[in-house]
Amino acid sequence: MSTIDIIETRVRGFIADIQHPNQKKKINSNDLELQLRRLLDNYFEMDGYSLFYRAVETLQREGQLIPIQNNQYNGRNPALALYYWVNIKVQENKWDRLEMMKLGDLFDFSFYEWHPEWQTENEWNRIQNVYSFLKSSLEREIVSVEERSLELFGHEKFLLDNDSFPDGKGFLARIGISEAELKMVYYGEPFVFWMKQGKEIKDIQRVLIVENLSFFHTSIKLLEANQLDYEPELIIYGEGTKIERSFSFFFRIFPAKSYLFYYAGDLDAAGYGIMIRLIEKYPDCCIQPALKIYRKMLERLEQRNDQKQGQTQNIKYRDSFFQWFTEEEQVLLQQLWQENKRIPQEVLNIETWRRWT
Repeated sequence: MSTIDIIETRVRGFIADIQHPNQKKKINSNDLELQLRRLLDNYFEMDGYSLFYRAVETLQREGQLIPIQNNQYNGRNPALALYYWVNIKVQENKWDRLEMMKLGDLFDFSFYEWHPEWQTENEWNRIQNVYSFLKSSLEREIVSVEERSLELFGHEKFLLDNDSFPDGKGFLARIGISEAELKMVYYGEPFVFWMKQGKEIKDIQRVLIVENLSFFHTSIKLLEANQLDYEPELIIYGEGTKIERSFSFFFRIFPAKSYLFYYAGDLDAAGYGIMIRLIEKYPDCCIQPALKIYRKMLERLEQRNDQKQGQTQNIKYRDSFFQWFTEEEQVLLQQLWQENKRIPQEVLNIETWRRWT
């Protein structure tokens, strides 16, 4: 075997060992070369790096390696990218075509024809489970996604937890089956709420959602004293980002009609994101910032503090949130952003509220 064949064979072997049938893997080219140097005593005598470079370039042309374009290189000449994606392992068709035809009355297998790497034993077992269910679906009841997922795939989080179950991501799209056909629904998480005394469910029209627990209790006191802005009939404790998952629960409790939803959270990057994502996710609902409450918070600018560590400062959310305010208010909000400061909702309490009553 020629020298270049030895190097290329070794590199191909390393790549084959880490290839995954369903997802790309990331490698460091310096780590890959280091493995070669440890295995080959005469690596430097044979000008091993030049041969290693040619082997990597060959695998790149074949599409097995994809350089990650982040301006990081391996520090050698000629240079290679420091990091590469190792493409998924291409496998030959494993499924019996006759068996596929038997299930063809309910499934379109075109995706699997184009992506044979998905023709695994586990995937086939999942498809058979779904096929059996669909054959008797008329007799079945609607249940939660978690309950149906446990029944069909052995774990309640298979369709929900992409990190633990990467095969679950896109499974329904791969087989062309909807959640409705599997008679399952996503139930919103329950939330804590307070209805104004003397009101009934049919009376609810204006709803205030507040991000934090302290202001939720403050809002209740203000509501019962008839001092709360917007005079809502209902206050919901949003519990930070949880409201993004629990908001749909509202429509399981209250009758279908038009409501006015006002949202009040912290004046910070996370608070901006929560409100904007709610508006985007529920475009048919009238959701808007509780500007009167936010303006009271801006008046407490001297109580600003440092932005929380780890918050994603999304410019799109910031700009979408700022556009609700006047130019003068936007100047203050921009100042907070530039200083990496925030105004927590807790600046509003029963005592500080007195200045506006």
